[in-house]
Amino acid sequence: MKTQRFTVALTVINLVVLLVILFLINTSLKPDVASVVRGKAFELMDDQGRVRAEIKVLPAEADFKMPDGSQGYPETVILRLIDSKGGPNVKLAATEDGSGLVLGGDAGYVQILSRSNNPFIKLNTKDGKEKVVRVE
Repeated sequence: MKTQRFTVALTVINLVVLLVILFLINTSLKPDVASVVRGKAFELMDDQGRVRAEIKVLPAEADFKMPDGSQGYPETVILRLIDSKGGPNVKLAATEDGSGLVLGGDAGYVQILSRSNNPFIKLNTKDGKEKVVRVE
C-alpha cells in the first residue's frame, strides 16, 4: 500500500512539474513588444555612426525667408533618408498647409510641393537645368 501511495504522489508531482515547464516555455516565447514608441525624434545610424534616416518634428519659424519671398515656415514633420555622403536623397514633409516630397540623386532632384494654393512639380538637373510644372 505504501508503494502505491508513493507512486501516485510521484506521478502527481511529475504532472505538476510538467505543467509548470510547459507554462514557462509558452510564455517565454512571446516577445515583449511595446505597442507605441514615443519620442521627439527618431534616427537610424550606420556602422560608421552616420545618421542615415531620421523622423522629427521641426518647430515653426516665423522669421524664415522662403525662396518665393514669403516669410515664415509652419511646424513640420519630416522624414529624411540620407546617403553615405550625408546628402538627403529622400525628404517627405507634412505641414499644416500641405506637404512636399523631394527625391534626389547624383543627376539632380525632383520636387513635388503641394502647399497653400500653388502646387507644383520641379525637375532640376545637376548642371542647372530646371523645369517647373504648375497647374494654371
